[in-house]
Amino acid sequence: MATESTPRAHKAGAFDIRLIIALLTGVYGIILTVMGAAFDTEADRVKSSGVNINLWSGIALLIFTALFILWARLRPIVVPEQTDQPDEGDDGDGGVTGEPPAAG
Repeated sequence: MATESTPRAHKAGAFDIRLIIALLTGVYGIILTVMGAAFDTEADRVKSSGVNINLWSGIALLIFTALFILWARLRPIVVPEQTDQPDEGDDGDGGVTGEPPAAG
């Protein structure tokens, strides 16, 4: 007796593009924040009109990262389970539906 099971959906998890973007912006945000907080010189501030641009850009990137992670946690992407059944109208030979298979 074979039982028909309905396809189950699952979350994208680590393969969610939002988490990959958050990882990249988070690393860059940490680097900029550390550079702005620890290695800022007066010459750097003169170049940026008196603003510690590395620090503020790093903080903005960390906030952006936190929002992306929050978005991915609150609204996860649901991936449908792949079925082994061919699509409707697909005869399974890989050809275009309605055409006879090529003679070999």
